[in-house]
Amino acid sequence: MGELPRRAAARTARLASLPLTYAGRQALGLGKRLGGQPAELVVTEIQQRTAEQLFRTLGELKGGAMKFGQMLSVLEAAIPEQYAAPYRAQLTRLQDSAPPMPTQTVRDILTADLGPDWPERLIRLDGAPTAAASIGQVHRGRWVDAPGEEPREVAVKVQYPHAGDALASDLKQLSRVARTMGPLVPGMDVRALVDELRTRVMEELDYDLEAAAQRAFEVGFRDDPDIVVPSVVAVGPTTLITTWMDSPASLAQVIDQGTQEERDHYGALFARFLFSGPGRTGMLHADPHPGNYRLLPHEDGTPGRLGVLDYGAVARLPGHAFPSAMGRLIRLAIEGDTAALETGLREEGFVRDKVRIDAAQLLEFLRPFVVPAEEETFVFSRGWMRQEFNRINDPRSPGYTAALRLNLPPSYLLIHRTWIAGLGVLSQLGAEVPVRSIMADCLPGFAT
Repeated sequence: MGELPRRAAARTARLASLPLTYAGRQALGLGKRLGGQPAELVVTEIQQRTAEQLFRTLGELKGGAMKFGQMLSVLEAAIPEQYAAPYRAQLTRLQDSAPPMPTQTVRDILTADLGPDWPERLIRLDGAPTAAASIGQVHRGRWVDAPGEEPREVAVKVQYPHAGDALASDLKQLSRVARTMGPLVPGMDVRALVDELRTRVMEELDYDLEAAAQRAFEVGFRDDPDIVVPSVVAVGPTTLITTWMDSPASLAQVIDQGTQEERDHYGALFARFLFSGPGRTGMLHADPHPGNYRLLPHEDGTPGRLGVLDYGAVARLPGHAFPSAMGRLIRLAIEGDTAALETGLREEGFVRDKVRIDAAQLLEFLRPFVVPAEEETFVFSRGWMRQEFNRINDPRSPGYTAALRLNLPPSYLLIHRTWIAGLGVLSQLGAEVPVRSIMADCLPGFAT
């Protein structure tokens, strides 16, 4: 067995062992309870040990496992504090790091993708990666387009060998791991999260597709004073080279230790980018984990522009914009016009024919999407996110009853997932954001 198959087998074994390990800990916990230890103490110990192993394993892996960990990390704000505390550090670390691959492997990939003369254009390539994520890693380099031209600093993203095989294998195993996650994250349908990941993440292997999306965003935000999108320099099957972005940190650092000024400033830019992208590009940036958002402060250190990376996961929206009814439905919910709201939701396919639903229950279900836009500014927080998450997932809640009767149309699927993830990031930031004005500027039908 070669080195790569051996590594793949080891990855699969580590993922597959997680449900068995959790079951063993449950049995051990039962023994401790029978021995007289308090039940709450035993449960907390099981959760802590399982969480540590789960996220340590995800942090050591790449492919679908790493992508799943990054996706889960943006929802950390919704997890009850007693469950989140044992593994918050592991979740945050997944947002911005992963183990690197050998330098020679990188050079071999560049030769295969760009031809043996690539060193004539990429005249310098740093050996150590500057960043490593779910399916590839990034090196800093220097590129010349033609002899005699001024070289420019570039970011060289190289896909891990056999990333597609790794993704398929990891996603299969992660379906089993979803059962392990259930007791750790009460109310979260982790299996649905994995299923959504399975349908979308394979697109990220196509660097030509990613390059096309990045070019569209670069054009759409070229004159924006606050948002920076790097230009595409060159692309190959598993190599993507873009202009280098000098950035000291990402939103993950602001979440960890940012000032309130930084939280509010970058939180507002983050929200404005997500909402304005479809109108400028016809696409929604659908991977809003904090590591993709880079800080570009002013020379005096005060908050400045926001750089946005990684365009492998985008929603190519029908009509090249948010659905035309989206803003109108949110405005109707804010105004409490339940009759018009129900009619609009039926027309969009959220409520199927012959399904009866209570209008008040609809308003309860829509609260997380509506409340932030009711006032001029809204203060996001982990406490608010947990409260809303628990309310929607409480079988005694009217919002829960409404959720069982609602249908999510395919055209809204990735919008909904991205919106939830965006709420998670803003809640981690604890940012005060002018959501109402952003929606009025960017969301069709919202402004009256």
